Amino acid sequence: MSRGPVRVLRLGLRPYAEALRVQERCLRAARAARTGPGVPGVAGVPGPGPGESVVLSEPAEPVYVWGLRGAPEAEVAARLRARGAGLAAARRGGRITFHGPGQLLAFPVLDLRRRRLPLRGYVAALEALVLRLCRRLGLAAARALPPPFTGVWMGDSKLCAIGVHCGNHITSHGLALNCCTDLTWFDHIVPCGLEGKGVTSLSRELGRHVTVDHVLQPFLDSFQEVFDCTLVFSEDPGD
Repeated sequence: MSRGPVRVLRLGLRPYAEALRVQERCLRAARAARTGPGVPGVAGVPGPGPGESVVLSEPAEPVYVWGLRGAPEAEVAARLRARGAGLAAARRGGRITFHGPGQLLAFPVLDLRRRRLPLRGYVAALEALVLRLCRRLGLAAARALPPPFTGVWMGDSKLCAIGVHCGNHITSHGLALNCCTDLTWFDHIVPCGLEGKGVTSLSRELGRHVTVDHVLQPFLDSFQEVFDCTLVFSEDPGD
């Protein structure tokens, strides 16, 4: 992996759809960075500066999201809506999962061609990032498993889900780490399409309340180490 700056956008508590919109602006910036310093006059596309970025947020409302396959049937979708959750399709790998308050969403927008990193190697790097974070927090038993069990696990329970998209070697979407998530939302689906597996959170595993704010700095430290980059903090790009 090559060393370089990565722009960090910390959105805080925001609707899932808003985090996706910011990600799309970052994708435009990453594409523009390949051919020039920016796109003058185009809102949300930075000028000179890092073309790569990572969007960090905590979903403000409960939402069930599925990837390129695994959309719920109409009856299941109606039942999920009746519980007060939103529904959304995402352009990423993976089946249906849950996003909501108490969860850290990280959407890295990285140029894998510039980093000379294959897609499977990138997924492994995301897993390594979360494992470093877990060790920083004292959770040494966390582990990554071979496919199809992508993500980070505690025993048979998934702690962090990973689902990515890569177009023209530029990544989007990323990972969802359960910090103090209400895990009962997962009871109404088969998370990531994996029968017989559970979900867990940092709070459950550590026996104390761990918020998204608590993990942001150790997450960024781990990100910087794994992707061998410097971090440049930025305000949310405007519409």
